Amino acid sequence: MLLTLTTDRPGERADQFLSRSVEGLTRSAAQRLLEQGRVTQDGAPIKKNARPDAGIALLVEIPDPEEVPIVPQDIPLDVVYEDEDVIVVNKPVGMVVHPAPGHPDGTLVNALLWHCGDSLSGINGEKRPGIVHRIDRDTSGLIIAAKHDAAHLALSAQLEDHSLARVYACVVQGGLPQDAGTIDAPIARHHTDRKRMAVVQGGKRAVTHYAVLTRYSGYTYAQCQLETGRTHQIRVHMAHIGHPLLGDTVYGGRAVKSLAGQCLHARQLTFVHPRTGETIPVECPLPD
Repeated sequence: MLLTLTTDRPGERADQFLSRSVEGLTRSAAQRLLEQGRVTQDGAPIKKNARPDAGIALLVEIPDPEEVPIVPQDIPLDVVYEDEDVIVVNKPVGMVVHPAPGHPDGTLVNALLWHCGDSLSGINGEKRPGIVHRIDRDTSGLIIAAKHDAAHLALSAQLEDHSLARVYACVVQGGLPQDAGTIDAPIARHHTDRKRMAVVQGGKRAVTHYAVLTRYSGYTYAQCQLETGRTHQIRVHMAHIGHPLLGDTVYGGRAVKSLAGQCLHARQLTFVHPRTGETIPVECPLPD
């Protein structure tokens, strides 16, 4: 794949610019591209520590990813609900949902393949068998997976019509101005930092309903219910109203040594069973 990127920050190192501009490209991967001569300016390779001026066009050659088979791994799962159609797992902080660059194994998918065998839907392809929705690596809590395609289609439809309800617990910085409210603000990829999302005019509609649970000095313990499911939605929305999640340094939150990431936990999940039509509420406690 060939990309033409235009530098936008004078004096920024080339490897920093690439990792910031190409989604999913780590700093070390950007350095390898530069070392291999895959990043050129007017046909000439540039060095990884080069600091091009703003407005310089770079041609970037990104090789096709090598297909790495996903292997089942005996990773313990906290199964909250399971039957022949679906499985709901309480995902711990630090676990990635499916293999991706930088995370080839040790994911929830590797664990599900061990636990469920071949009984996972194939709609999302070989990389994400069974996965209907995702939560961030450093977000804990409930995630549902489908064991066959019919269940996957039914659950995906519920995501669209909001009958699959998800409620999150979070700690935000500062005191929320209201005891309850709704944030209706469109979200899209950040215009300069491709690894982040942002409230952007013309982005996809995103709606988060929040309610205060407990107020503390300088912090608020709240719950958020998603009406839509955009990437990083709660994190972006709370930062947008001036109350980033505690520990969420990506979106302006304060780092805390005892926290692995943002204070965000998918606490409740309610779905309509794809076979019986029964409404199934599931809940899990906050992590330690």
